[in-house]
Amino acid sequence: MSSSGPPRRFQKLGLVAGLFFLYHNLMIIKSIAQTSYEGMYKITPGEGPAFFARQEYVPGITLDELMAGSEVAPEHDDVLLDAGLAAAVELKAVTYLARAEQCRAGLTKKLIEKKYDKKYVGMALDYLEKRAYLSDERFARAWLHDRRINHFEGRTKLAGELAARGIGREVASATLDEFFTENDESEICRKAYEKFTRQGKEGEKLMAAMIRAGFTYKMIKDIVQ
Repeated sequence: MSSSGPPRRFQKLGLVAGLFFLYHNLMIIKSIAQTSYEGMYKITPGEGPAFFARQEYVPGITLDELMAGSEVAPEHDDVLLDAGLAAAVELKAVTYLARAEQCRAGLTKKLIEKKYDKKYVGMALDYLEKRAYLSDERFARAWLHDRRINHFEGRTKLAGELAARGIGREVASATLDEFFTENDESEICRKAYEKFTRQGKEGEKLMAAMIRAGFTYKMIKDIVQ
């Protein structure tokens, strides 16, 4: 993840957020304070463990107006519960983003596999996308860059691989246009041809391998000639 993302040290707080499952009736605020992670608050209730929330997750409640001793109306309990659970998901998502770029579909799958509720996954990833911490376009660009190191593939194959990773057609098309502006597809095709011929492929088998690698028939014929 880029340096503009949430600080790594804040990721550890996600372990505490999970304790919010243990109670539901939050009525008295013992303390509330902003954390070093922009926009995130740590809220300690009179009873039960502390949890985290951000304003974007709590419609109907203004966190800046809460203070020690504030009473939270019972009808707002569910709102705070949702906020705490969404924040817990966000903190977990940040640990993945700190390691490498992620696409929304892939990150959703990872979080669901960790038993996070789809509702809160959606809330957290919406926020992370809004702040550009999560970006399918940035993921696609990074994936294409890494892919070209050990693979020689044409546009058709790469488009299919991006689609399989949940990247939308518009984003995939734009990033592929950018990729092939910087990387000559004909030259990649030539390298693929050389690779397959070294492997002993020829004739129809060679042509089939080139097509599977994502190159057009015309481009292959131009290289073979």
